[in-house]
Amino acid sequence: MAAGHSVDPAGWRLVFEDGLQRIAGQFTRREPRLAARAFVAGLLSQAERKTCWQLAEQAGYRQPAPLQRLLRTAAWDAEQVLADVQTLLVERLGDPHGVLIPDETGFVKQGAASVGVQRQYTGTVGRIENSQVAVFLAYAGAGGRALLDRRLYLPEHTWCADTSRRTAAGVPDDIGFATKPRLALDMIDAAVRAGIPAGWVTGDEVYGADPDLRAGVRAHGLGHVLAIGCNRRVAVNDGRTRLRADEVAARLTGGCWQRMSAGVGAKGPRDYDWAQVVIGTGGKEYLLVRRHPHTGELAFYLCWSPRRVPLATLIRVAGSRWAVEECFQSAKNETGLDHYQVRGWTGWHRFTALAMLALAILAICAGTQPAEPADPTRSARSGTPIRLTLPEIRRLLNTLMFTPAPDIEHALHWSAWRRIHQAVARQAHYQRRLSLSAT
Repeated sequence: MAAGHSVDPAGWRLVFEDGLQRIAGQFTRREPRLAARAFVAGLLSQAERKTCWQLAEQAGYRQPAPLQRLLRTAAWDAEQVLADVQTLLVERLGDPHGVLIPDETGFVKQGAASVGVQRQYTGTVGRIENSQVAVFLAYAGAGGRALLDRRLYLPEHTWCADTSRRTAAGVPDDIGFATKPRLALDMIDAAVRAGIPAGWVTGDEVYGADPDLRAGVRAHGLGHVLAIGCNRRVAVNDGRTRLRADEVAARLTGGCWQRMSAGVGAKGPRDYDWAQVVIGTGGKEYLLVRRHPHTGELAFYLCWSPRRVPLATLIRVAGSRWAVEECFQSAKNETGLDHYQVRGWTGWHRFTALAMLALAILAICAGTQPAEPADPTRSARSGTPIRLTLPEIRRLLNTLMFTPAPDIEHALHWSAWRRIHQAVARQAHYQRRLSLSAT
């Protein structure tokens, strides 16, 4: 069977069981331990919405009460569960050159009772909506990527200063206002204390513009490649001259640019023109400029490294930032990260911890596949199936593990069929890119 070379139900079952075994000790009673198992299996299921009602039905419960108690009143610590998830990820995906990636995402909500909710901008829908916003920390290593940690953003005036609202939502007394970069740095600090193997931090302009975050990252001895705006001033000429980033880019000659790939995306290699300019006075700080090869659009990154590194390393780290977007998409589409119907502080942190465990299981299963050939043009000449994606792995997990499969051969046939058709679409896209680059 064409798909059989990378489909490993026995190995996937071991990953699933390992993940559940890691957190089992956090539940002192049998009922919540079984409920947690059913909950994670439900998050990985094909249920359209991952709410307690649908997950309870999926698990065979006659009512949602056991799963609702799991999120609300059962005795367990979501942060300890998340620590177990982090240990699992480090063992399976850990990479000394790994990249920590903070970013925020929004959860659109109705009403005013959900903890942290207010009308605020969320990139999830690209406008101001009644929503919750949380900052997550993703991890990208050679073996894969997943979400490591999260912090719920509490608006300063509508929540942090409103005692009655805090009490109703169960917000702990020691939780005060923190900016999104401060939340990100708290998670980076926690990751370093936990021994998460990493060498770099990357993030968008929200985080690149914050001097405290940059200083905190450097204090840990981690390098950073953080996006900045075109109007950010940087010191050139051994620190004697301060120029806007776009002014520095305008002075670069043709020989300063190198075309290199920022990594392979869903539609092929992400090739850009890159230039590196030493800034500051210590020889360890750089302005990295990215130029789109067709539109000429520029992007800028403020970089620092405890030791000199080649341009290719900075480009690799810059390209890793998209891993957090992929994690958000996978967590919401595949493990129901945004499907929760809890309002309180405790429920939100418990739901997200279990959703992140489910995502970690998928990421580890995906990481067991053989690496794709390094030739970036191979997909323009080949109609073989693409690698198993997280949605495809989840689909097969349900067919081959969680639901009795009437015909395994039939399930594998459809898996191969879907991936071959995806490969045909990718082949057409790659051929178009090759024809454009040849002109």
